[in-house]
Amino acid sequence: MEAPNVSENASTQDSADDVMDDWAAAFAEQAEATASVSPQPDAQPASGLFQEFSQAAPQAGGALSQNLDMILDIPVQLTVELGRTKIAIRNLLQLAQGSIVELDGLAGEPMDVLVNGCLIAQGEVVVVNDKFGIRLTDIITPTERIRRLQK
Repeated sequence: MEAPNVSENASTQDSADDVMDDWAAAFAEQAEATASVSPQPDAQPASGLFQEFSQAAPQAGGALSQNLDMILDIPVQLTVELGRTKIAIRNLLQLAQGSIVELDGLAGEPMDVLVNGCLIAQGEVVVVNDKFGIRLTDIITPTERIRRLQK
């Protein structure tokens, strides 16, 4: 293996110095350009463009009310669930009038009230004017709903 030539090492060092000098010149040029830019006389500070939160708070209540009014007429699916069970297709096909399907819910246990498939409350079955209804006995808190979603 040959020993490195001293003149090759010197030329490599010179080209590295030239690159560093180019970078130094570019940084110096950028610093000069930044220093020479003066603020325009008609320029306003950014804080003048935006409202303070304390000023916007009273107006936000009206906007919230308008937004809430827009969604109040959106229909949702409310479901009351007595219980659940898993059944094999073979047994499902054998069901006939009078068949009994055992559910996991117990008699007297609160029924689940779901809105669009999400549990929001529990209640008990009542009869009103010969129609079934549900009396809500427990409303699920938002934190409890989030906890149940994570399961």
